[in-house]
Amino acid sequence: MKTLIQRVKRASVSIDNSLYSQISKGMLIFLGIEKDDTESDIDWLCNKIKNLRIFADENDKMNCSITDIDGEILFVSQFTLASDCKKGNRPSFDNAMKPAEAEIMYEKFIEKLRKENLKVKTGQFGAMMDIELINDGPVTFMIEHKTT
Repeated sequence: MKTLIQRVKRASVSIDNSLYSQISKGMLIFLGIEKDDTESDIDWLCNKIKNLRIFADENDKMNCSITDIDGEILFVSQFTLASDCKKGNRPSFDNAMKPAEAEIMYEKFIEKLRKENLKVKTGQFGAMMDIELINDGPVTFMIEHKTT
């Protein structure tokens, strides 16, 4: 399971030229789900997201978490994160989980984040989405987890 996390001042998702969801200060998180991912990966990543200290404190040091700043999360599925670009010029998506299974995992991830009392808004699984954001920093992290 792979997440690309961007600290944002604001972010939004539009579908078919209509605003679908938006957040103010917080995180824009893209999620790539791979074949062998499990609920244990979800648990680990949710804990990491909740406690990741990427927001500035009063001394402008990254010491605050999403909960410390009462921030929001915009959570978007992005199967292209599961791609392999090592060979040739066309990405391979063989490692991506099948869409029906991936959607179940995506929904479980959202449910788990919300159970942690995080403010979560989402994109729409499988939709073509336009994402707009103002990256704060820029600050961007790639976090991967594989249950072994």
